[in-house]
Amino acid sequence: MELSPEEERLLESDNETVRKCMEILVALGKIYGAERLIKIKSAQISGISYKNIGDAGLEWLESLDARVVVRSFMNPAGMDVERWSEMGIDRDFYEKQMRIIRALERLGVEVSLTCTPYYLDSPSFGDHLAWAESSAVVYANSVIGARTNRESGISALASAVIGKTPFYGLHIKENRAPKVLVLIDRDADPAMAGYELGKITGSEIPIVDFGRGVSKEELKLFGAALAASGGAGMFHASGITPEWRDFEIPDERIRIESSDLKSDCHPDLIAIGCPHLSLNELREISRLLKKYGKVKKEVWIFTSRKILKENPEIAEEIEKFGAKVFADTCMVVSPATERFECVMVNSGKAFEYLPKLRGVNVVFGSIRECIRRAVE
Repeated sequence: MELSPEEERLLESDNETVRKCMEILVALGKIYGAERLIKIKSAQISGISYKNIGDAGLEWLESLDARVVVRSFMNPAGMDVERWSEMGIDRDFYEKQMRIIRALERLGVEVSLTCTPYYLDSPSFGDHLAWAESSAVVYANSVIGARTNRESGISALASAVIGKTPFYGLHIKENRAPKVLVLIDRDADPAMAGYELGKITGSEIPIVDFGRGVSKEELKLFGAALAASGGAGMFHASGITPEWRDFEIPDERIRIESSDLKSDCHPDLIAIGCPHLSLNELREISRLLKKYGKVKKEVWIFTSRKILKENPEIAEEIEKFGAKVFADTCMVVSPATERFECVMVNSGKAFEYLPKLRGVNVVFGSIRECIRRAVE
Protein backbone atom coordinates (compact mmCIF):
# COMPACT_ATOMS: atom_id res chain seq x y z
CA MET A 1 0.00 0.00 0.00
CA GLU A 2 1.38 3.38 -1.01
CA LEU A 3 1.75 5.88 1.83
CA SER A 4 2.39 9.60 1.64
CA PRO A 5 5.40 11.09 3.46
CA GLU A 6 3.02 12.39 6.13
CA GLU A 7 1.52 8.92 6.62
CA GLU A 8 5.01 7.40 6.84
CA ARG A 9 5.82 9.86 9.62
CA LEU A 10 2.69 8.81 11.52
CA LEU A 11 3.95 5.22 11.44
CA GLU A 12 7.06 6.43 13.27
CA SER A 13 5.30 8.85 15.62
CA ASP A 14 6.62 9.30 19.15
CA ASN A 15 2.98 9.10 20.28
CA GLU A 16 2.30 5.41 20.80
CA THR A 17 -1.47 5.77 20.32
CA VAL A 18 -1.08 7.56 17.00
CA ARG A 19 1.53 5.04 15.87
CA LYS A 20 -0.67 2.07 16.81
CA CYS A 21 -3.69 3.58 15.09
CA MET A 22 -1.70 4.05 11.91
CA GLU A 23 -0.40 0.48 12.14
CA ILE A 24 -3.98 -0.79 12.40
CA LEU A 25 -5.04 1.06 9.24
CA VAL A 26 -1.98 -0.09 7.29
CA ALA A 27 -2.56 -3.70 8.36
CA LEU A 28 -6.21 -3.52 7.28
CA GLY A 29 -5.20 -1.96 3.99
CA LYS A 30 -2.74 -4.77 3.28
CA ILE A 31 -5.26 -7.46 4.22
CA TYR A 32 -7.90 -6.07 1.85
CA GLY A 33 -5.58 -4.98 -0.93
CA ALA A 34 -6.08 -1.23 -0.54
CA GLU A 35 -3.79 0.90 -2.70
CA ARG A 36 -3.89 3.91 -0.39
CA LEU A 37 -5.63 5.66 2.47
CA ILE A 38 -8.39 8.22 1.90
CA LYS A 39 -9.66 11.07 4.06
CA ILE A 40 -12.92 10.60 5.95
CA LYS A 41 -15.55 13.10 7.00
CA SER A 42 -16.53 11.37 10.25
CA ALA A 43 -16.11 8.25 12.36
CA GLN A 44 -18.59 6.33 14.49
CA ILE A 45 -17.31 4.04 17.22
CA SER A 46 -19.23 0.96 18.34
CA GLY A 47 -18.67 -1.52 21.13
CA ILE A 48 -18.68 0.94 24.02
CA SER A 49 -21.12 -0.86 26.33
CA TYR A 50 -19.29 -2.11 29.42
CA LYS A 51 -21.36 -5.29 29.05
CA ASN A 52 -19.62 -5.91 25.72
CA ILE A 53 -16.01 -4.83 26.33
CA GLY A 54 -15.57 -5.44 30.06
CA ASP A 55 -12.57 -4.44 32.15
CA ALA A 56 -10.03 -5.23 29.42
CA GLY A 57 -11.69 -2.87 26.96
CA LEU A 58 -12.08 -0.18 29.62
CA GLU A 59 -8.40 -0.34 30.56
CA TRP A 60 -7.34 -0.20 26.91
CA LEU A 61 -9.44 2.88 26.24
CA GLU A 62 -8.08 4.61 29.32
CA SER A 63 -4.53 3.89 28.14
CA LEU A 64 -4.95 5.83 24.87
CA ASP A 65 -3.34 9.24 24.54
CA ALA A 66 -4.40 11.12 21.40
CA ARG A 67 -7.17 13.28 19.95
CA VAL A 68 -9.50 12.48 17.08
CA VAL A 69 -9.06 14.73 14.05
CA VAL A 70 -12.53 14.30 12.50
CA ARG A 71 -16.02 14.50 13.97
CA SER A 72 -16.53 11.25 15.86
CA PHE A 73 -19.60 9.71 17.48
CA MET A 74 -20.18 7.12 20.22
CA ASN A 75 -22.56 4.22 19.76
CA PRO A 76 -25.11 3.47 22.54
CA ALA A 77 -23.84 2.59 26.01
CA GLY A 78 -25.19 -0.11 28.30
CA MET A 79 -27.53 2.25 30.13
CA ASP A 80 -29.30 5.60 30.13
CA VAL A 81 -26.64 7.78 31.77
CA GLU A 82 -29.27 9.77 33.70
CA ARG A 83 -31.91 7.14 34.45
CA TRP A 84 -29.70 4.09 34.86
CA SER A 85 -31.13 3.08 38.21
CA GLU A 86 -34.66 2.99 36.75
CA MET A 87 -33.38 0.40 34.27
CA GLY A 88 -32.12 -1.82 37.11
CA ILE A 89 -28.44 -1.09 36.46
CA ASP A 90 -26.18 -1.44 39.52
CA ARG A 91 -23.69 1.21 40.61
CA ASP A 92 -20.58 -0.79 39.71
CA PHE A 93 -21.76 -1.13 36.12
CA TYR A 94 -22.73 2.56 36.07
CA GLU A 95 -19.33 3.71 37.27
CA LYS A 96 -17.40 1.56 34.81
CA GLN A 97 -19.67 2.56 31.94
CA MET A 98 -19.07 6.21 32.76
CA ARG A 99 -15.32 5.62 32.77
CA ILE A 100 -15.61 4.24 29.23
CA ILE A 101 -17.58 7.28 28.12
CA ARG A 102 -15.13 9.68 29.78
CA ALA A 103 -12.15 7.89 28.21
CA LEU A 104 -13.62 8.35 24.74
CA GLU A 105 -14.65 11.91 25.49
CA ARG A 106 -11.07 12.67 26.51
CA LEU A 107 -10.03 11.57 23.02
CA GLY A 108 -12.46 14.08 21.53
CA VAL A 109 -15.29 11.68 20.69
CA GLU A 110 -18.73 13.27 21.07
CA VAL A 111 -20.95 11.78 23.78
CA SER A 112 -23.70 11.10 21.24
CA LEU A 113 -24.50 7.56 22.48
CA THR A 114 -26.70 6.72 19.51
CA CYS A 115 -26.77 4.23 16.66
CA THR A 116 -28.35 6.89 14.42
CA PRO A 117 -25.57 9.49 13.99
CA TYR A 118 -27.18 10.58 10.72
CA TYR A 119 -29.90 12.27 12.81
CA LEU A 120 -27.18 14.36 14.48
CA ASP A 121 -25.11 15.33 11.44
CA SER A 122 -26.05 13.64 8.19
CA PRO A 123 -23.22 12.99 5.76
CA SER A 124 -23.61 13.95 2.12
CA PHE A 125 -23.75 11.77 -0.96
CA GLY A 126 -20.26 10.46 -1.74
CA ASP A 127 -18.72 11.30 1.63
CA HIS A 128 -16.21 8.73 2.88
CA LEU A 129 -16.79 7.62 6.48
CA ALA A 130 -15.44 5.13 9.00
CA TRP A 131 -18.58 3.96 10.79
CA ALA A 132 -18.82 0.79 12.87
CA GLU A 133 -22.49 0.38 13.85
CA SER A 134 -23.96 -2.04 11.31
CA SER A 135 -27.36 -0.35 11.01
CA ALA A 136 -25.74 3.08 10.58
CA VAL A 137 -23.38 1.69 7.95
CA VAL A 138 -26.27 0.32 5.89
CA TYR A 139 -28.26 3.53 6.21
CA ALA A 140 -25.33 5.75 5.24
CA ASN A 141 -24.40 3.64 2.23
CA SER A 142 -27.91 2.91 1.02
CA VAL A 143 -30.23 5.77 1.90
CA ILE A 144 -27.72 8.64 1.87
CA GLY A 145 -25.19 7.36 -0.66
CA ALA A 146 -22.16 7.99 1.55
CA ARG A 147 -19.39 5.37 1.56
CA THR A 148 -18.20 3.31 4.48
CA ASN A 149 -17.19 -0.23 5.22
CA ARG A 150 -18.50 -2.00 8.28
CA GLU A 151 -15.68 -1.10 10.65
CA SER A 152 -14.90 -2.60 14.01
CA GLY A 153 -14.94 -0.29 17.00
CA ILE A 154 -11.13 -0.40 17.05
CA SER A 155 -10.62 0.35 13.35
CA ALA A 156 -13.19 3.16 13.49
CA LEU A 157 -11.35 4.70 16.44
CA ALA A 158 -8.04 4.36 14.59
CA SER A 159 -9.56 6.15 11.61
CA ALA A 160 -10.89 8.88 13.88
CA VAL A 161 -7.40 9.53 15.27
CA ILE A 162 -5.70 9.48 11.85
CA GLY A 163 -8.57 10.99 9.85
CA LYS A 164 -8.30 8.37 7.13
CA THR A 165 -9.36 4.84 6.20
CA PRO A 166 -8.07 2.26 3.69
CA PHE A 167 -9.56 2.62 0.22
CA TYR A 168 -11.27 -0.73 -0.37
CA GLY A 169 -14.66 -2.42 -0.24
CA LEU A 170 -17.68 -0.15 -0.32
CA HIS A 171 -15.54 2.96 -0.77
CA ILE A 172 -15.06 1.80 -4.38
CA LYS A 173 -17.97 2.33 -6.76
CA GLU A 174 -17.88 -1.02 -8.57
CA ASN A 175 -18.00 -2.89 -5.26
CA ARG A 176 -21.39 -1.35 -4.54
CA ALA A 177 -23.13 -3.18 -7.42
CA PRO A 178 -26.15 -5.35 -6.51
CA LYS A 179 -25.89 -9.11 -6.93
CA VAL A 180 -29.55 -10.11 -6.64
CA LEU A 181 -32.95 -8.56 -7.39
CA VAL A 182 -35.44 -8.98 -4.55
CA LEU A 183 -39.18 -8.60 -5.00
CA ILE A 184 -40.84 -7.90 -1.65
CA ASP A 185 -44.52 -8.47 -1.07
CA ARG A 186 -46.15 -5.07 -0.61
CA ASP A 187 -47.82 -6.29 2.59
CA ALA A 188 -44.54 -7.44 4.16
CA ASP A 189 -43.24 -5.57 7.19
CA PRO A 190 -39.90 -4.01 6.08
CA ALA A 191 -38.09 -5.03 9.27
CA MET A 192 -39.10 -8.67 8.87
CA ALA A 193 -38.43 -8.56 5.14
CA GLY A 194 -34.88 -7.41 5.87
CA TYR A 195 -34.48 -10.12 8.51
CA GLU A 196 -35.66 -12.85 6.14
CA LEU A 197 -33.59 -11.53 3.23
CA GLY A 198 -30.36 -11.38 5.23
CA LYS A 199 -30.69 -15.06 6.12
CA ILE A 200 -30.96 -15.89 2.39
CA THR A 201 -28.41 -13.56 0.79
CA GLY A 202 -25.81 -13.17 3.55
CA SER A 203 -23.40 -10.35 2.75
CA GLU A 204 -24.49 -9.97 -0.89
CA ILE A 205 -25.80 -6.53 -1.89
CA PRO A 206 -29.43 -6.70 -3.06
CA ILE A 207 -31.55 -4.33 -5.08
CA VAL A 208 -35.08 -4.51 -3.72
CA ASP A 209 -38.48 -3.61 -5.07
CA PHE A 210 -40.87 -2.99 -2.19
CA GLY A 211 -43.89 -2.80 -4.47
CA ARG A 212 -44.96 0.38 -2.70
CA GLY A 213 -43.62 3.60 -1.24
CA VAL A 214 -41.62 3.24 1.97
CA SER A 215 -40.50 5.87 4.47
CA LYS A 216 -36.92 6.52 5.55
CA GLU A 217 -37.82 5.00 8.91
CA GLU A 218 -38.92 1.79 7.16
CA LEU A 219 -35.68 1.79 5.15
CA LYS A 220 -33.79 2.17 8.43
CA LEU A 221 -35.52 -0.87 9.94
CA PHE A 222 -35.11 -2.90 6.75
CA GLY A 223 -31.37 -2.18 6.52
CA ALA A 224 -30.73 -2.79 10.22
CA ALA A 225 -32.36 -6.22 10.02
CA LEU A 226 -30.59 -7.06 6.75
CA ALA A 227 -27.20 -6.30 8.32
CA ALA A 228 -27.99 -8.20 11.53
CA SER A 229 -29.18 -11.47 10.01
CA GLY A 230 -26.91 -11.46 6.97
CA GLY A 231 -24.12 -8.92 7.21
CA ALA A 232 -24.70 -6.86 4.06
CA GLY A 233 -23.18 -3.40 4.12
CA MET A 234 -25.80 -1.80 1.88
CA PHE A 235 -28.80 -2.31 -0.39
CA HIS A 236 -30.43 -0.48 -3.28
CA ALA A 237 -34.18 0.15 -3.50
CA SER A 238 -35.75 0.64 -6.91
CA GLY A 239 -36.98 4.19 -7.38
CA ILE A 240 -35.89 5.23 -3.90
CA THR A 241 -32.18 5.08 -3.01
CA PRO A 242 -29.70 7.38 -4.77
CA GLU A 243 -27.61 4.79 -6.64
CA TRP A 244 -30.26 2.34 -7.78
CA ARG A 245 -29.94 3.38 -11.45
CA ASP A 246 -26.13 3.20 -11.47
CA PHE A 247 -25.80 -0.55 -12.03
CA GLU A 248 -27.26 -3.28 -14.20
CA ILE A 249 -30.18 -5.21 -12.72
CA PRO A 250 -28.94 -8.70 -11.70
CA ASP A 251 -30.35 -11.78 -13.40
CA GLU A 252 -30.83 -13.63 -10.11
CA ARG A 253 -34.23 -12.93 -8.55
CA ILE A 254 -35.89 -13.96 -5.33
CA ARG A 255 -39.17 -13.05 -3.67
CA ILE A 256 -39.80 -12.25 -0.02
CA GLU A 257 -43.41 -12.69 1.01
CA SER A 258 -45.05 -11.38 4.14
CA SER A 259 -44.06 -13.54 7.08
CA ASP A 260 -45.45 -14.17 10.53
CA LEU A 261 -42.67 -14.55 13.07
CA LYS A 262 -44.87 -14.31 16.14
CA SER A 263 -43.65 -16.61 18.90
CA ASP A 264 -45.61 -18.24 21.66
CA CYS A 265 -44.00 -16.26 24.47
CA HIS A 266 -46.00 -13.59 26.26
CA PRO A 267 -43.97 -10.38 26.60
CA ASP A 268 -43.19 -8.96 30.01
CA LEU A 269 -41.29 -6.12 28.31
CA ILE A 270 -42.12 -4.24 25.13
CA ALA A 271 -39.04 -2.47 23.77
CA ILE A 272 -39.12 -0.13 20.77
CA GLY A 273 -36.17 1.67 19.24
CA CYS A 274 -33.45 -0.47 17.66
CA PRO A 275 -32.14 1.51 15.79
CA HIS A 276 -32.97 4.59 17.87
CA LEU A 277 -36.29 6.21 17.05
CA SER A 278 -36.63 9.33 14.96
CA LEU A 279 -38.85 12.21 16.04
CA ASN A 280 -41.49 11.01 13.56
CA GLU A 281 -41.52 7.56 15.19
CA LEU A 282 -41.83 9.07 18.66
CA ARG A 283 -44.77 11.15 17.45
CA GLU A 284 -46.38 7.99 16.04
CA ILE A 285 -46.08 6.30 19.44
CA SER A 286 -47.59 9.34 21.14
CA ARG A 287 -50.54 9.30 18.73
CA LEU A 288 -51.11 5.58 19.29
CA LEU A 289 -51.04 5.95 23.07
CA LYS A 290 -53.57 8.77 22.88
CA LYS A 291 -55.77 6.45 20.83
CA TYR A 292 -55.37 3.24 22.90
CA GLY A 293 -54.73 4.56 26.42
CA LYS A 294 -52.36 3.72 29.27
CA VAL A 295 -49.98 0.78 29.02
CA LYS A 296 -50.44 -2.22 31.30
CA LYS A 297 -47.01 -3.75 30.66
CA GLU A 298 -43.45 -2.50 31.00
CA VAL A 299 -42.74 -0.42 27.87
CA TRP A 300 -39.31 0.99 27.08
CA ILE A 301 -38.79 3.46 24.24
CA PHE A 302 -35.25 4.24 23.01
CA THR A 303 -34.00 7.31 21.19
CA SER A 304 -31.02 9.67 21.19
CA ARG A 305 -30.31 12.22 23.88
CA LYS A 306 -30.19 14.95 21.22
CA ILE A 307 -33.74 14.29 20.05
CA LEU A 308 -35.01 14.28 23.63
CA LYS A 309 -33.27 17.55 24.50
CA GLU A 310 -34.61 19.27 21.40
CA ASN A 311 -38.14 17.87 21.86
CA PRO A 312 -38.74 17.48 25.62
CA GLU A 313 -42.50 17.56 25.20
CA ILE A 314 -42.59 14.29 23.23
CA ALA A 315 -41.19 12.22 26.12
CA GLU A 316 -43.61 13.89 28.53
CA GLU A 317 -46.55 13.01 26.27
CA ILE A 318 -45.47 9.37 26.02
CA GLU A 319 -44.67 8.91 29.71
CA LYS A 320 -48.11 10.21 30.74
CA PHE A 321 -49.37 6.86 29.46
CA GLY A 322 -46.95 4.80 31.58
CA ALA A 323 -44.21 4.06 29.06
CA LYS A 324 -40.58 5.03 29.77
CA VAL A 325 -38.46 6.94 27.26
CA PHE A 326 -34.75 6.20 27.61
CA ALA A 327 -31.77 7.65 25.80
CA ASP A 328 -28.12 6.59 25.35
CA THR A 329 -28.81 2.83 25.16
CA CYS A 330 -31.10 0.15 23.74
CA MET A 331 -32.51 -3.24 24.61
CA VAL A 332 -29.71 -5.05 22.76
CA VAL A 333 -26.61 -3.48 24.36
CA SER A 334 -27.99 -3.09 27.90
CA PRO A 335 -27.84 -5.93 30.45
CA ALA A 336 -31.07 -4.49 31.90
CA THR A 337 -33.01 -6.55 29.35
CA GLU A 338 -31.72 -9.83 30.78
CA ARG A 339 -34.09 -9.87 33.74
CA PHE A 340 -37.10 -10.26 31.45
CA GLU A 341 -38.28 -13.56 29.99
CA CYS A 342 -39.91 -12.39 26.76
CA VAL A 343 -39.40 -9.09 24.95
CA MET A 344 -41.63 -7.77 22.16
CA VAL A 345 -39.76 -5.66 19.60
CA ASN A 346 -40.48 -3.80 16.37
CA SER A 347 -36.95 -4.48 15.14
CA GLY A 348 -35.55 -7.30 13.03
CA LYS A 349 -32.12 -6.47 14.42
CA ALA A 350 -33.32 -6.88 18.01
CA PHE A 351 -35.20 -10.02 16.96
CA GLU A 352 -31.87 -11.46 15.79
CA TYR A 353 -29.60 -10.28 18.61
CA LEU A 354 -31.65 -10.34 21.82
CA PRO A 355 -31.74 -14.15 22.16
CA LYS A 356 -28.02 -14.37 21.36
CA LEU A 357 -26.69 -11.48 23.44
CA ARG A 358 -29.19 -11.15 26.28
CA GLY A 359 -30.58 -14.69 26.44
CA VAL A 360 -34.26 -13.71 26.28
CA ASN A 361 -37.13 -14.86 24.11
CA VAL A 362 -38.50 -12.42 21.56
CA VAL A 363 -41.73 -11.74 19.72
CA PHE A 364 -42.04 -9.32 16.80
CA GLY A 365 -44.64 -6.68 15.98
CA SER A 366 -44.91 -3.33 14.27
CA ILE A 367 -44.96 -0.21 16.43
CA ARG A 368 -48.75 -0.27 16.28
CA GLU A 369 -48.86 -3.94 17.28
CA CYS A 370 -46.41 -3.30 20.12
CA ILE A 371 -48.52 -0.49 21.55
CA ARG A 372 -51.74 -2.48 21.20
CA ARG A 373 -50.14 -5.39 23.07
CA ALA A 374 -48.90 -2.98 25.75
CA VAL A 375 -52.40 -1.77 26.60
CA GLU A 376 -54.06 -5.20 26.71
